This record gives sequence, structure tokens and C-alpha cells, in this order.
Amino acid sequence: MLIWAKGLVRVRVPATSANLGPGFDSLGLAIGLYDSLAAMVTDDSGVLIEVEGEGLGEVALDSTHLVARAMALGFAAMDSRPSGFVLRCSNVIPHGRGLGSSAAAIIGGLVLARGMHVQGENLLTDLDLLQLALELEPHPDNLAAALYGGFTTAWMQDEMAQVLRVDAHPSLQLITAIPEFKVPTVQARSALPATVSRSDASFNIARSSLLVHAITQSPDLLFAATDDRLHQESRRGIYPASMTLVDQLRARGLAAVISGAGPTVLVLGTALQLQEVRDAAGAGWQVGLRQVAARGAHLDPESVD
Repeated sequence: MLIWAKGLVRVRVPATSANLGPGFDSLGLAIGLYDSLAAMVTDDSGVLIEVEGEGLGEVALDSTHLVARAMALGFAAMDSRPSGFVLRCSNVIPHGRGLGSSAAAIIGGLVLARGMHVQGENLLTDLDLLQLALELEPHPDNLAAALYGGFTTAWMQDEMAQVLRVDAHPSLQLITAIPEFKVPTVQARSALPATVSRSDASFNIARSSLLVHAITQSPDLLFAATDDRLHQESRRGIYPASMTLVDQLRARGLAAVISGAGPTVLVLGTALQLQEVRDAAGAGWQVGLRQVAARGAHLDPESVD
């Protein structure tokens, strides 16, 4: 019985931004910036990996590569392991910038593994993939947005990941200001306080609730809804330039936040604000306009040759 798809299977997976200000470890947006993965089962044993774009010369080219590790999890969950496979990664999502490159690799690898198995869709649901992904990344916010697309709320219930996905308001556009420097997520998390005050927790709960409404229904409320007291200020010393840019943009009334663990600055707004962000950022920042990605990780229409 045929188990593996013939020829290359291709997957596109979007960048993501988590937190969005107050929604720490829970809210996420998929961004229209995509990594492309392609893989094919071979008769030879082992893994052959090719990488182009982001991570070239830096990431592993063996079974410890993050995409390959995610694929191995998917194969194991389907109780089917190919003798070997080739993997090509065309990476566009910047690494170490708070745009979900790790989540894209994990979710992309899992969707790729499922797509390579002819019965994969019957063996693993999207929620199954999200649960598997938590074995490689313990927080579901970026993972959920990368898998489901759009605007997601992710939470844990009885040690199982849950997700609610909704469409963002059609007028919402995203402006990313990406610096040249990187910040490892582990370093950003180490700067967080062990406890927070009741007033700060209450502040963020209110803003997170408002943010769901602002993103989906009332973008005019985005400035107030993206305010945060839990994590961004605690990390100022790690990426002072990013926080300074956030301060400058918010002083102008723009809904600017740190994207994920940083150091990218994200503005939830419109194309009309693009030049203003460029002027504030100045040299050393890559500023671009992006759309919310309605689709999460998916097989390309002609993915199976």
C-alpha cells in the first residue's frame, strides 16, 4: 500500500507576531511574510537538507535542524517513518527578531510531514499538530497563528492547547520595523519579573480584552488596546533602541508594540503610517508594510508532483 506521496511536497508558512502589547503568551497575528519548505521521501536513508535565505551558514544541516525535528515528531505521531528524505528550506522570515521564525519552522515541518503521508489528513488534525508543536516550543501563541493564520487566541486547558481563530478587520495593515541586531528569546524571557502587581495585571487584562475587539471590529481603538505593563518595559535594557522607537511612535499616536520577544517593532495601523514609521526609525531598520495572513501553514496548490 502506498504510504508516501510521490515527488516534492511543498508548504508555505507565515511569519507571526505574538503578544501584540498586552496579550502576553496568548494573542498572535499571522503576517504575510512566508518561508517555503519542500520535501520528498527517498530510498536512501538519512536526511539531506538545503537552506537558502535566512539562516544560511548558521542552522544545522542534519536531523537536528528544527524543521527536520518537527517532521520527525509528525512521522512518529503517524507511526510511519520514511527511510529518508530531502528537505529544502527557502527562508524569508528573519531569525531572532520576534517574528516567529522558530514557530514557522516547527509548524511548517509538521504540516510538511502530514502532507507527505497519503493518509496524513486523516491521521493528524490541526489541533493534533499544535499539541505536537508544544514539544519543541512551550508557548502556543506564535504556533497557533502560524498554523491557523489570521488573529488567534491560544490557551492551555488540562495540558492541551486550544485556539480560537478570527479574521482581522479588513482595514488592518501591519508595519514592521526590523533592526539589524538579534535577541534570543531565552534572553528576553530571562528579563521578565517573577511576579507582577495586581494593578498591572488588571491593566493588561482590560487592554487584552479591548484588543480583541479593536483588531476585529474597531481599529480606531488600537492605540489604547495595545498598551502594556507586563513585559515590554522589563525588557527595555535588552533592546533599548526598540523601546525608544516604540516610545516615539506611541507619542505620535501610533499603535506600536514590540513584536513577540523582540526586537522588531510592530505597528498595527494602515499604509498611511508607513512613511512616518520610516522617518522615526531612521537608518539601521528595515521598515515594510505587511498584510495580515489569512491562511496559516498550508500545502501549495500544486504541492504534490
